[in-house]
Parts: sequence; C-alpha cells; structure tokens
Amino acid sequence: MKGAFMTAGPVRGRRAFAELVERPSAQVLIIGGGINGIATMRDLAMQGIDVMLIERGDYVSGASSASSHMIHGGIRYLENGEFRLVHESVTERNGLLHIAPHYVKPLKTTVPIFSTFSGVLSAPLRFLRHGAGAPRERGAALIKIGLVIYDSFSRGGGRLPRHEFLRRRRSLEKLPRLNPDIRYTATYYDASMQDPERLALDVLHDGLKAGRAPGALGPGGAEMGSGALARAANYVEAIGVSGGGVRVRDAVSGEEAVLTASVIVNASGPWTDLTNDALGRDTHFMGGTKGSHIVLDHPELLAATGGREIFFEHSDGRIVLIYPLNGRVLVGTTDLEHDMREPVTCTEEEVDYFFGLVRHVFPDIAVDRTQIVYRFAGVRPLPGHGDVAPGFVSRDYRIERATLSSTGTAQVLSLVGGKWTTFRALAEHLSDEVLGILRARRVVSTKGVPIGGGAGYPRTAKALRQWLTANSAGVGRERAARLLARYGTRASEVITAIRADASDRPIRGTAAYSTAELRHLAATEHVVHLDDLLRRRTNLVFTGDAGRESVRDVAETIAPACGWDADDIEREEAAVLEMLERQGRYRVEESATQRA
Repeated sequence: MKGAFMTAGPVRGRRAFAELVERPSAQVLIIGGGINGIATMRDLAMQGIDVMLIERGDYVSGASSASSHMIHGGIRYLENGEFRLVHESVTERNGLLHIAPHYVKPLKTTVPIFSTFSGVLSAPLRFLRHGAGAPRERGAALIKIGLVIYDSFSRGGGRLPRHEFLRRRRSLEKLPRLNPDIRYTATYYDASMQDPERLALDVLHDGLKAGRAPGALGPGGAEMGSGALARAANYVEAIGVSGGGVRVRDAVSGEEAVLTASVIVNASGPWTDLTNDALGRDTHFMGGTKGSHIVLDHPELLAATGGREIFFEHSDGRIVLIYPLNGRVLVGTTDLEHDMREPVTCTEEEVDYFFGLVRHVFPDIAVDRTQIVYRFAGVRPLPGHGDVAPGFVSRDYRIERATLSSTGTAQVLSLVGGKWTTFRALAEHLSDEVLGILRARRVVSTKGVPIGGGAGYPRTAKALRQWLTANSAGVGRERAARLLARYGTRASEVITAIRADASDRPIRGTAAYSTAELRHLAATEHVVHLDDLLRRRTNLVFTGDAGRESVRDVAETIAPACGWDADDIEREEAAVLEMLERQGRYRVEESATQRA
C-alpha cells in the first residue's frame, strides 16, 4: 500500500466510492469534508469507531479552502467577551505549532494605530463598552490593555513572545514604508498556516491510516480487517433519505447508494441547513458571511511588510490584513452577508476596497490589477445572527441534535460554527458527543498527537542534517529540503516515488513541481479533477504559477493516474483555464502572450 489515500486503479473506477457501496453501513456517517468533518473522522477512527465520510465536492474545497491562512488565538473575540473561545484558541494555536510544525509557523503581527477615526486601527475591546453605544476610536491605551489580556491567555503554552508597543519613530524604523501618520504600532504573535489544504489532507491521511491499523476492531469487538474502519470519498453528495438511511450520489459516475449509520454528523459548514433540508429537516442554524481575498505578486509590498502580518481595523469596522505568504502578499478580508444558494465570488468592488486599504497603510506603494495572481472567496460557517453586525457574530461553535426523519432512530448532530484554529478541540468535543450516543469510550486523546508530516519533523539544525542525509539520495539535499518544507516528513514518500520514476522532469512553464511528484499526488490523494491538484494538492494557482503551458503539461502528466483520455484532458484543461480567467487571469494572459 503506497499510502492511506491509495486508490485501486484510476479515478474512473472510483475505489473510494466503491468502498462505501461494498459496505454501506457504519456506526457513524459524516457529511462534509471540510477541516472539521475530516478532523472528526480522524478522532473517531483513532477510537476504533467504524466511520465513513462523504464530501459533495473535493475535500476542503468549500469554506476550509477560503480562509485567511491563519491559526490565531482570536484577540478580536475579546471585544465580545468570549474568553472561553480565546483561551481555547490560544491553547490550540500553541498545540498546532507543536503537532503540525511543517505547516503552522509563528507569525509576527503588527497593528498600526492612527490618531483619526477615519483610519482607526485598533485592537478590539468592545467588551469594555459592553457592546453599547456608538462606535468610537479605541486608542493606544485600550489596545495595550487588550494585548496584556491576550498575553495572559497565550503564555500557557510558552511558545510565543509577549507583545511589544512602539511609538511612531521606532515603528517607522522597523517598517519605514508604513503610513507616517501612525502614532504607535502594537506587535504580537499568532501563527500562519502556509498550506491549509495540505494540512487538512494530512489530517485525512491520518484518519484513514488509523482505520486501517492491523487488528482494528469494529462494532461488538469484531475484527474488521484492513481498510474497513475508516473510509472517505469526495464528490459524493447527500441527496435525500431512503430505506432508513441517507441516499447519496457519486458526482463522477452518477451512481446512487443508500448509506446507513447510528449517528449522522452534519459538518457541512455554511451549507448545514441545505444538508438538513436534504435529510428532511427545515433548519435555520446558519448565517454565514462572505470573506474575500486577493493574492498579489508584488515584491515591493512584500518587502514593505518586513515578513510580518499587518492586521488592523479599517474605518468601516472590518478587520483586514496584509500578509506575506509563499512569496506573495495575501490581502483580505471582507465580512458580507451571503445567501448560500448563490455563487461565492470576489467582486471588483472588493478588489477596489483591498487596494484602498493597502494605500491607507502603505501610501507610497502602488497596486493594480495586473499584480493579482489569484482571488478567492468563501463563507464563514457562522450561526444565524439576526441584526447583529457580521463582525460581532460569535465565532464559537455548538452542536444541535435531532433524529433522522425516515428512521426515528438514527441521531443527527449538526455542527454550527467552527474555525480552523480550533479544529482539533472541536473534533474531540464532537466525537465525545458521538461516543456518548454509541455508548463507547474514548481510548485516546488527539491532544499532542502529531499530524501527518509533523511526525518526526526536524526541529534543530542537527536533526535537519540527519533527515536530509537519510532522504537526499537521488534528489539532492536542496530538493529534499524543498520537499520537506512542502510535505513535512511525508516528503520521504514523495522522494521514493521520484526515485522510482526515470522520466521525472520539471513541469513545463514552472520549475516549482516535477512530473513524478504530481503523478504521485494524483495516484495517492483522491484527485478527481485537474482543479483538485492545482488548487488543493499544490499551491500552483495560489502563487500564480499555473499558466496555459503548465496547466496543459500537468493535465497530460496526471492523466494516466486519473484514467483520463484525450477528451477528458481537454475538458479538464478548459475548466481550469476558465477558472483562472475569473480568479487569476493575468498569469494566463501573460503565458499566452509569451507563447505567441
């Protein structure tokens, strides 16, 4: 077995879906393959629970793929008085720095503080006003108090330095391109998540691997055998209830099946109410808001950030950020009401808004649309909030219980809320609810358990040298180091695949990836569409390195692993290029010009 994701044959065979059809009953069915659904599957699999997961699109292709790439303690939640959530968030942030060091890194964050209300950039302390009265400038004194409180929550893990507070002169010495109208800067530490999709895939990998452990026991203590306890399939949608279970449809083949379980976990994020509708229940739990981002290829702006996130409250009350990531600059985010039945897109108005805030913070740095390599938008899985302004809606989560209408016995747990930072703790909480229903006991905690390529990750110069010495044969130390940064210690699996592929070469149009590397990902990570690989198994789209030439080469490279013929290749290429014209078009146009 090459890996826990390994499929038996090309995508056309859809081994992942076949595993569900072959044994359509389990103790638990999870609907939703975002980070919270995947983490819950991992947790349950580690308890020896028979669990299956379905996702209507690709894994982490919804809200989980549209994040701001941050693992943060939630300083902003202090203004709502959500002290429990802040404590949990900073605890989990510190924990992820330890268990997922290959993807979660410390992030220095600076808050510019201005003197005028139009540019008030302040730390949030709304709780001091108890949410009452008209908005007003929250200046340096209140920000200082907020950061002291935040430090008190953050220091438990002892992993990140305390905040620093600087006046204008010292601030401009450190960040000379900042708006000179600032009076202070406040700097504290959170964490960045460099490749959230890959982190989620590592969590999925671990869950599937746990379910395949030798001697795994199913219901009643029966030996289940390899591959039986945990299984997952993307591109499988819940479409109704039938025969005492959930009717699902494979989006690739159109095949339908009925899956049954004692407990159904609805982890559909912003689509939770729509999933419940398919299950025969009319719910109104969710009230998610849209957040958009743009990614800029802008060396001048990248240098101006000084390697740190610039985080602030804009004059309209929105929390926005400018931060360096993978050699680019991520700018976001908005906080707008959204109907989940409508497409989620980053609009031209939002782009103009982002340009305006960049000019506000770095007034002498020009930005324009030619520098955009990617734009994306998603919907936060927030609870319904009535007249409460989006920025003040709780980011905490809760679990709603019901009974599947067609059976009267199967329990349905709907997850309302949730965020990236707390996914491990949330999954443990949700799993405990499931275990209680099943009258099963927890046998192990996921706290402190390394995730995927974080296991054995070298943390010292000596350990790094040892890892490179053990893994660089056939690829060289420089490339081995790049692969370690990309996959953590699971890079050894990729290196093995590269060594075995005599035809390995760089992808045309970009030197970022090679053919053997991508063939390995396509064969072992449930890749169904070209978009799956370009946006979620790699960062080629995010960095703007997906042009016409590279897209074509990647499609042809992975076609055998995916079971594609010539028509499939053309169709997959056309779909990706259409997406890039909307979300990353300048690179596509640029590539076409170069070819001409």
